Amino acid sequence: MSDTIEKVKCLIIGSGPAGYTAAIYAARANMAPVLYQGMQPGGQLTTTNEVENFPGYPEGITGPDMMIQLQDQAKRFGTDIRDGWVTKVDFSGSIHKIWVNETQEIHAETVIISTGASAKYLGLPSEQKYLQLGGGVSACAVCDGFFYRNQEVVIVGAGDSACEEAHYLSKLCKKVTMLVRRDEFRASKIMANRVKKTENIEILFNTETEEVLGDGQVVTGVKVKNNQTNEFKEIPATGFFVAIGHKPNTDIFKDFLELDETGYIINKPGSSKTNIDGVFVSGDAADHVYRQAITAAGTGCMAALDAERYLASKDVEVEA
Repeated sequence: MSDTIEKVKCLIIGSGPAGYTAAIYAARANMAPVLYQGMQPGGQLTTTNEVENFPGYPEGITGPDMMIQLQDQAKRFGTDIRDGWVTKVDFSGSIHKIWVNETQEIHAETVIISTGASAKYLGLPSEQKYLQLGGGVSACAVCDGFFYRNQEVVIVGAGDSACEEAHYLSKLCKKVTMLVRRDEFRASKIMANRVKKTENIEILFNTETEEVLGDGQVVTGVKVKNNQTNEFKEIPATGFFVAIGHKPNTDIFKDFLELDETGYIINKPGSSKTNIDGVFVSGDAADHVYRQAITAAGTGCMAALDAERYLASKDVEVEA
């Protein structure tokens, strides 16, 4: 462990749209923010090939390019951007203690958590191959569905989110094939009935994905197996969507912050405040509904403003 404890006014954990937006606002407010990029610098957007729905980019932009621009903007105002990830926290006392890479101890007056959430994937080698290539595998229909308009796609999942995304895709795509591993949906009846009544959605129950097929560059189909009959089938498709859930990256905070049953940080309504004074949350670490870059950026702004007001109130108390 390091013998030197660093003291900072504002520590930002995470480097997606939420973290960088928080950094821009905090830096402009003279809060001298220190931002740790985490295990995936740039967040989930670095795995997104094209971003066309973020305001201000009429021609679209790649996810990695967008994150470089956000990083440069945060640096322009003086944000101290560092490699490394937070491995431990202690929010039990009046001092917010954070450890980076298990060695460096930091004491922060305010902490903004922007650690995001990670999409769950099936883990098939073929799935990961085309995900990395940006050639037809996605975990966000709202983000990427537009690229598959008038085409045939496959979506995996059985919950409300899967049904919602399948219904969204049905408005854009010629045909949507939905793969459900069991003989029924996990979704609410109203959501399940919605997809069942949609003409261009075909639902295959008791069906599992064996392989994502492609030509080496893009997806061309999906090989599936009926787990009751052991029958194999190939489904032509140009897009493969995975809707089996997300896991918020919040494990290190569970002993101190209030989390919901799936691990998302609970913020006080209408703010970015958590149950710990001086600790704020932004982005997908608290958002299991929208999960968009633009909403993450908005809550990053909120967190920085809330942190600034918190520090101002502390200054008033000291002066008094």
